[in-house]
Amino acid sequence: MKKNLYIVDGSSYIYRAFHAMPPLTTSSGRPTGAIKGVSNMMMNLKNENDGSSIVTVFDAKGKTFRSDIYSDYKANRPPMPDELRLQLDPIKSICKAIGFPIVEIEGVEADDVIATIVKIAKEEGYSCVISSLDKDLMQLVEDPAVSMINTMTK
Repeated sequence: MKKNLYIVDGSSYIYRAFHAMPPLTTSSGRPTGAIKGVSNMMMNLKNENDGSSIVTVFDAKGKTFRSDIYSDYKANRPPMPDELRLQLDPIKSICKAIGFPIVEIEGVEADDVIATIVKIAKEEGYSCVISSLDKDLMQLVEDPAVSMINTMTK
């Protein structure tokens, strides 16, 4: 029986949850909508894939090696909203608490980390399922051992 590895694009999840959820807050005004949304998506993924290995990949803070090569790389992209930034650490803590290891590599985008994990996992005999909305990752699906799911449409 082939082993399954689910690779969650955590960066995609947090933006999706942030924009899809109503503006929820604690009684003190701290934003929690993305926390709730990501928690729900992670628990659903865990419950639907019991026994599979699941890893979550996040973009690291700061510039990437591509920014060093090409100074205009993503130069027009707006910065992360403060309301979302405040939710990152709690989201990562929740991922760890439910048993999803986190991979975050300084200077490397989540997409590149995911591609590397897929390559290594395939060599180790895993079938890989990427959970992301990022269409750039579709190029990894050329291999029959790799598939992609969108948890928003399940």
